[in-house]
Amino acid sequence: MKGTFRYSTTGQWLKGNTHIHTTASDGGMKPEDVASMYAGAGYDFLCCTDHWASSNVAAFQDRSPVLWLDGVELDGQDPATGSWYHIVCLGRFTGLKSDIGLVAGIESARRQGAFLILAHPYWSGNTFDDVFRWPFHGVEVYNHVCRWLNGKSDGGAYWNAMLRRNPDVLAFSVDDAHLRPEHPGWNGGWIVANTAGKTAEELLAAIRSGNYYSSCGPDFLDIRLENGAVCIETSPIQFARLVGPHSLGLRLGGFDGKLLSSARFELPADWEYAYLEIEDVAGRRAWTNTLFAGSGTYSAISRK
Repeated sequence: MKGTFRYSTTGQWLKGNTHIHTTASDGGMKPEDVASMYAGAGYDFLCCTDHWASSNVAAFQDRSPVLWLDGVELDGQDPATGSWYHIVCLGRFTGLKSDIGLVAGIESARRQGAFLILAHPYWSGNTFDDVFRWPFHGVEVYNHVCRWLNGKSDGGAYWNAMLRRNPDVLAFSVDDAHLRPEHPGWNGGWIVANTAGKTAEELLAAIRSGNYYSSCGPDFLDIRLENGAVCIETSPIQFARLVGPHSLGLRLGGFDGKLLSSARFELPADWEYAYLEIEDVAGRRAWTNTLFAGSGTYSAISRK
């Protein structure tokens, strides 16, 4: 709905990862072993996103301590521009094979209702023009494996470039875990969705609507709108920021050693979009999505 506050946090918080690899492509563990590891770290759900190997999680769901969601990762070179892409597609797909090529794969996935997430654009060497090549629903704001590979884990600049055209583009913090001895990183980036129940349908609905936050450490415990202001409750943090377009922003916190566990920001009427970022004493961050869905300006939004 146009101008609707995005967050409803009256349900349960479920921790998950939307970019995971198994032995179906270049991962080092079978789905049941991946699930056991993540369940031990407090995860509730995982998305199976192997390269050009569309998952069928129903085949192993009954042996899993976490809920699996179907997906696939497409990768390849765009013949029109020469750019390389990695694209996570959430959903159940058929007919996606690497020999059809990147463009045909994207078009097929879109026809099948894919939720498209641009993966690690900094690591892939994507330009800002590249991010507008297809109508991505989201982009990885943090990729844990890319931090380990060469430090190119941050997708924040790409996300903000996309938000200037479409304030509904969503952010994802992910592991991109491969879980091989030479490729060991995991549990460094995740999302936490708020849902009434723990079904695949409810989780996908929360992801598609943006009713989740992304994190590398700190937690949002509550996100609510009160009389034209956004109010949050959090785990202990050093900084809270309301981030707007270009150089616009508001902030709380300091370097005096005092920690915050709540914050309130009045919402500027003339900002095109805003999201929240929190940061703990270790420098780990977490992000909401843009606070309002379906509108580029706050001035059109009725206050509650």
